[in-house]
Amino acid sequence: MKDDVVKYLVFDVESVPDARLISRVRYPGEELEPGEAVRRYQQELLDASDGTSDFIPVTFQYPVSISIAKVRGNYTLLDIVCLDEPEFRPDEMSRLFWLGVEDVYDGASLVTYNGRGFDIPLLELMAYRYGYSAKRHFKDKFAARNRYSAKHIDLQDWMSNYNAIRMNGGLNLLAKVIGKPGKMQTKGDAVYSLFLEGRLRDINNYCIHDVLDTYFVFLRTRVLQGDIDIVREQDIVKSAKNFLEDNQERIPALKEYLANWGDWDPWP
Repeated sequence: MKDDVVKYLVFDVESVPDARLISRVRYPGEELEPGEAVRRYQQELLDASDGTSDFIPVTFQYPVSISIAKVRGNYTLLDIVCLDEPEFRPDEMSRLFWLGVEDVYDGASLVTYNGRGFDIPLLELMAYRYGYSAKRHFKDKFAARNRYSAKHIDLQDWMSNYNAIRMNGGLNLLAKVIGKPGKMQTKGDAVYSLFLEGRLRDINNYCIHDVLDTYFVFLRTRVLQGDIDIVREQDIVKSAKNFLEDNQERIPALKEYLANWGDWDPWP
């Protein structure tokens, strides 16, 4: 196998509410300001959930960041990219994602955390919105849409026994168990505020951090599955850390991740 053959695409998407769509669908004819439409819908969601969540459904969102870690068949890290950098245009990011999945890396498997519940449906909706084809994805019954397909490894599904339990703590917990940063200064619920402030770079940095956490959790699941042993996994982790150190000037988001890096030190 060639050293640069990509076998896995570990990715994450950050998104924001589509104020125009919310206004058109939820409040037609009321001519609400975009911000008011979002706030009103969020309040309705809070009221309906007894104050537990104002998260706007995936159908009313669009992407502002798609970050991808390219991983070789031996599970080593080849590269990390943010699509359509530095413009981060939703239509172009979506086009590049489907181009990569369908053509450039058609032999690679997708790896996500809750990708079946959010990231993939969001990007399917973007293909619908912009008129992009994803023929193999939609027509091949063994492609990433199939829950049990090897073409999409959703780590939330995998670790929760396909939702037999609720994975409380989520990716953040799984990352911290193995010593990786998990959530740092930025949390998912801050993305919309960052977007309103025009801080797309910060959002993409946060997205890269989630991708790295997903990658390291993915490695540990391959130990559980017996594809690699723990000694090999730790060698790969060390190699990945070297990659981050060597590329932190090219990818500044890596600096914060390295500053919060922890090695695997199991307890009790």
